[in-house]
Amino acid sequence: MIILPGPASRDLANRLASELNIKLIPVFFKKFPDGENYVRIDGDIRGEDVVVVQTTSPPQDERMMQLFLTASAAKDNGAKKITAVVPYFAYSRQDRIFLPGEAFSAKTVVDLLKTCGATQIITVNAHNPTALKHFTVPAKDLSAIPLLAKHFLDKGFGGAMSLSMGKKGLATAKEAAAVLKGPEDYIPTQRDRHTGKVTIEEKALNVKGKVAIIFDDIISSGGTMIKAVAHTKRQGANKVYVACVHPILMADSKGKIIQNGADDIIGTDSVPSPVSLVSVAPVIAEALRK
Repeated sequence: MIILPGPASRDLANRLASELNIKLIPVFFKKFPDGENYVRIDGDIRGEDVVVVQTTSPPQDERMMQLFLTASAAKDNGAKKITAVVPYFAYSRQDRIFLPGEAFSAKTVVDLLKTCGATQIITVNAHNPTALKHFTVPAKDLSAIPLLAKHFLDKGFGGAMSLSMGKKGLATAKEAAAVLKGPEDYIPTQRDRHTGKVTIEEKALNVKGKVAIIFDDIISSGGTMIKAVAHTKRQGANKVYVACVHPILMADSKGKIIQNGADDIIGTDSVPSPVSLVSVAPVIAEALRK
């Protein structure tokens, strides 16, 4: 097995190669003057099982194209199998058709990866993991929630309240609580399918005087998390932490979340950022071993 690092996930690719004790072959990337991407695999991969590691956080379109070109180059250079490790899987929010005429963007991306030679996809905390079962390429969705929870456990927050965003996300809170050995609950949310606006419904939370950790798969603009943190603080939580698998954190979203009562934000390196203190390498390495 050989690791091919994409430009958006070089550190994670190196961690994976170290965890698995396998070879990493550099991939050279550059941009032409008109903005188009150039890719060259700097080594022999003929007959090898290849793992392309590339997250697709913003700028999504550019990183997607780099992923497609790397997978295609691996195919053209004789790779036996190609596993696309895409920790943050862009366009997965549109995981089904909600309104007539919409594009099924998650399916489109998977179809393109298949055309480029991907024989398997590994991602982390996909927006809707069940949607992956209907795709034309075998896909594994891994969870980084236990890794985030362990980070807080190691920091001395055992027994903290684990909160998820929405009742449908309660499984996330339960997953974290199993590590933290504390209670779990959910913050009720409602999304308008036309505008995308999310509202927080009033619901009593048993957090007064306690440490609460809100676990979520992704924070983009931070609008929903800002409301969730403020809601939890109003209920009397002593401290509120935010644990996020994919810390996109656009613009000043981190600052606004802190201003509204969060004591800290911890993310993973599925998306490299200043808050990415937890690596998803161990869980991905375990999946690749299997």
